[in-house]
Amino acid sequence: MKSPGKSSGPAFLLAQVGAHAASKFSERIALIGLTPPDAGILRLLALSQGMSQQDLSARLGIHPSRLVSVLDELESRDLLERKPNAEDRRQYSLSLTNQGRETLAKIGAVAREHQDALLSALNHDEREKLTELLQKIADAEGLSPGIHPGYRYMRPKKKTRAPAGNR
Repeated sequence: MKSPGKSSGPAFLLAQVGAHAASKFSERIALIGLTPPDAGILRLLALSQGMSQQDLSARLGIHPSRLVSVLDELESRDLLERKPNAEDRRQYSLSLTNQGRETLAKIGAVAREHQDALLSALNHDEREKLTELLQKIADAEGLSPGIHPGYRYMRPKKKTRAPAGNR
C-alpha cells in the first residue's frame, strides 16, 4: 500500500530500506545464534584463512581491542581458532573450524533467503540493475567491497556481572 503524498527522495529510501534490511537480517541470523557482525567475520575468514587479528581489524575498520571479545566468543563456540603465526610469533592466525564452515553454510542459506524475501518485488533484470546502481554508489563513496561500514561503530560486548549474592 502506497502512502499518500509525495514519495521520499532516493537518499531517504536507501536509508529506510537499508535499516529495514539490516533489521530483518539480524532477526534471521539470530535464529542460528549469530549476530550480523559474527556472520561477516566468519565470511571474511573463509575468504582469507590464516588472516591475523590485526589484519582483520584493519579490514573491518575497528580497533583491535573491540574485535577481541567477538573473536573470543566465536572461538568459545568452536567456530574459529587462533593459531600462532608462523611468520610472526607475536600474532595469531585466524581460521575457521569445521563447525565454523558448517555455520558459514547456514549463514549462506539465511542470506539467500533474506535477499529473496527483500527483493521479491523485483524481477531478475530489475535486481541486476539495482545491484549495478548500488555498486556505482558504493564505489563513488569509497566503501570497501564486502565490508559493512557498521563495524566502525561496534561497541565491545559488556560483560554481565552476577548479582552480589551470587559471587
